[in-house]
Amino acid sequence: MKIIVAKSAGFCWGVKRAVNMAIAAAKKNGTVYSLGELIHNPQEIKRLETLGIKKIDSINEIPKNSTVIIRSHGVPPDIIKKLKEKGIFIVDATCPFVKAIQEKAISLEKEGYPVCILGNSSHPEVIGIAGHVKDPVIVENENDIEKLPPFQKLGIVCQTTLNSELLSKFVASLSKEIKEMKLFNTICKATKVRQEETRKLAQQVDMMIVIGGKNSSNTGKLYAISKKLNRNSFHIESAEEIDESWFKNIEKIGITAGASTPQWIIEEVIERIKTILKGGETVERGLCKTT
Repeated sequence: MKIIVAKSAGFCWGVKRAVNMAIAAAKKNGTVYSLGELIHNPQEIKRLETLGIKKIDSINEIPKNSTVIIRSHGVPPDIIKKLKEKGIFIVDATCPFVKAIQEKAISLEKEGYPVCILGNSSHPEVIGIAGHVKDPVIVENENDIEKLPPFQKLGIVCQTTLNSELLSKFVASLSKEIKEMKLFNTICKATKVRQEETRKLAQQVDMMIVIGGKNSSNTGKLYAISKKLNRNSFHIESAEEIDESWFKNIEKIGITAGASTPQWIIEEVIERIKTILKGGETVERGLCKTT
């Protein structure tokens, strides 16, 4: 029996940075408030609460003279303005890659391009990007493309975790309707690598386990990619969800994890599998590294 763990599984650089910034702020200031979930992983959110990082859903919940951390997804500028008006100290943990998308959207608008964001309209990253321009259009699926006004030209950015295959499909469909397009492929490199590793690993093993929050966009996309290529794919948040019946007639097990999945959860999953298999397994890490 062999367990193969994708090299990229777990925290991406931006998420790790946000978590470290939040912990440092909590050590310095006591309670720190996160406007929305700092990362999309319920188990890690609970751990962070024990360290003094409290999730709130509204600016009105934040006491005056307190500290707020802006999560890696970023927020619209009006949120920053309201926080400052309330005299709240801000720790901005917006991922630099997300900030770059916000800046690209602004530059497209200044150049006279209507701005189109490819991604999930309810995702905080997309909401944050949209807040930086006046009248953005958000495309989630091909039906949205059919509903677009008759633009002569269009500037395009995309959510960092967009499926790369979906980006190609969207651009092909948009090019049939719009004469002039300016596209910034803003899918994060870590996302591209993680998705490519998942495609490769899913075809090399008998079963795939994808670890991450059920509310995590990038984890959901990894699971969709894996399930398409390997029907024995399972999306779990924690080791407790693993069912012993999954391992019948299985020789190779692949594991990957979303960008908001901490290493300690990945290790718990590995140990749970070892317990079920009762020894005799080997663990390989990074077998599917891509360049």
